[in-house]
Amino acid sequence: MSTASRVVVAGVGIHPFGRFDGVSVTQLGVRAVRDALQEAGDPPFQAAFCGTAYSGVAAGHKVLGALARTGMPIVDIEAGCASGAAALQLAAGALRAGQYDCVLVFGIEKMPKGIIRSSFFEPWREQAGLAATPSYFALRAQRLMRESGLTKEHLAQVCVKNRAHGEHNPNAMFRKPVTVEQVLASRVVCEPLHLWMLCSPNEGAAAVVLRRVDGPASRDQVELRTAVLRSHLPGSVLGEATPMAGIDDADITPPSALAAQQAYAEAGIGPEDVHVVECQDTDAARELLAWEELGLCARGEQPARLADGTAALGGRQPVNPSGGLLSKGEPLGASALGQVVELVHQLRGTAGPRQVDGARVGLAHTVGRGANASVTILSR
Repeated sequence: MSTASRVVVAGVGIHPFGRFDGVSVTQLGVRAVRDALQEAGDPPFQAAFCGTAYSGVAAGHKVLGALARTGMPIVDIEAGCASGAAALQLAAGALRAGQYDCVLVFGIEKMPKGIIRSSFFEPWREQAGLAATPSYFALRAQRLMRESGLTKEHLAQVCVKNRAHGEHNPNAMFRKPVTVEQVLASRVVCEPLHLWMLCSPNEGAAAVVLRRVDGPASRDQVELRTAVLRSHLPGSVLGEATPMAGIDDADITPPSALAAQQAYAEAGIGPEDVHVVECQDTDAARELLAWEELGLCARGEQPARLADGTAALGGRQPVNPSGGLLSKGEPLGASALGQVVELVHQLRGTAGPRQVDGARVGLAHTVGRGANASVTILSR
């Protein structure tokens, strides 16, 4: 990345995540975009990038059309749960290339109720439960537990941690703390995953205004250090892109690790330099796997990090202070940008009761359908 040109966050906006009967996906996007533009001083942005998976043709155009802010390039981008991060990567690249001075990035989604379905998976995979389903997540969780010494109690502790954080997030769907006993008392969906260990697909929107600046960012600006999107390598039997259709080979690097390694290299930092993390917790085991893939801990160290409070607010490296997807729920297109909005508030010191003290570097991570993984690093 050139030292002469930087990308900074000029404004952020978010529509709360949840279920909003009678509110269209366009209306969700309008609120988030309007708030981000207002915070940025209503700049004349030159392009817009919209992340969404289920919103239909020209979804981004509908949002900006409702605001009478069309005329520039408006691009819709789909990468599963990483759609917003993919939009962010393209927007940042265009700014660094000098194509634009100011761009708008937003993500929108109004998820169908029930288990997520995707045309990405062949019909036989869906019929066998080997798509983005609790049965697949359960297979992955079972393998992680066997290899890392984790138990169902550890999975429940992730839920307890994230729901405790989510209590203080006005944009989260679930804001009531829970106990390990309550999590384990919720019904088993697919062993070892109980209902409360799984996130809820829902509705929401998030938006970010980015600007290109010459020279170093000022001390009061949040800088987008890097936004990386990587796809899967073929062959893993438990890769979400090709479930149960490969080999059991630990040497196949997952896309999250590929994205993290590239992001750390581009930002010139290591995982030990990150102060706050927002990572994928589609299910409780997914978060614990992400710790390993992002280099936050070695395989098998997750139980110790849970026990000593490293990943909780007040710990050395809090994870998901927003409450994560287990508290917020997940509207796919808005998911990754919702993480970015949270990190911007953390780095500004405006996160209120969930503020991470001294946060200067933040990392966001999403996994989109298993075929895509994103890592975004911001700093102040």
